[in-house]
Amino acid sequence: MPNPTAAMLVIGDEILSGRTRDSNMHHLAGVLTKKGIDLAEVRVVADDRAAIVAAVQALSGAWDHVFTSGGIGPTHDDITADCIAEAFGAAIDVRADARALLAAHYKRTGGELNEARLRMARIPDGAILIDNPVSIAPGFSIGNVHVMAGVPAVFEAMVATVMPQLTGGAPLQSDTVRIDRGEGDIAQVLTGLAKAHPELSIGSYPFQRKGKFGSNIVIRGSDAAAISMVRAALLEAFAGDAE
Repeated sequence: MPNPTAAMLVIGDEILSGRTRDSNMHHLAGVLTKKGIDLAEVRVVADDRAAIVAAVQALSGAWDHVFTSGGIGPTHDDITADCIAEAFGAAIDVRADARALLAAHYKRTGGELNEARLRMARIPDGAILIDNPVSIAPGFSIGNVHVMAGVPAVFEAMVATVMPQLTGGAPLQSDTVRIDRGEGDIAQVLTGLAKAHPELSIGSYPFQRKGKFGSNIVIRGSDAAAISMVRAALLEAFAGDAE
């Protein structure tokens, strides 16, 4: 049985402008790999309502899980929660349980639960809260979409909260063979191995060192024995130039 699938939707003008480097995708990919959930697609969209709604609907219809990051804070441009509600045709308003979390937090820290902060308690009807042990303001899951903050520490904490609730498959494994030859010299062998092992992903990542071309061949899949077979075949085919 194939592994469950997932997509990620990264939301924010600051990502597309280059002002912020996204690390959440890298973190999520690693966690999903260990869980046995295949990350199949990643999209980045601006803080644009129509674009977010369209992306959420497309991704949630195509993959088993969708993880979003960004746009659930207290400012005017944090529109993700409203867009998710629209995508699912759900009403959205301040919810008592989310408000209670924020009220207790700001009472404890001496902050004010003002109108801006109260925006973070607006949750679509039918959604389940995602715990946020870092800064309290919750994320939420609705349907197969898990909505999380963009701040890396908070995003990672929310991923840790959600992951035990998801059913994974066989964890993906990988191995790398470095071949000190150009891709043109190894392409035919790689093609043959890829056809012989459709259950594996065999990728070629070229490099140039000291004026010489080579390639790192990354073999990925859930079948450790098959990965070992491909590794052995590469070492044999390019003996002396592979390790």
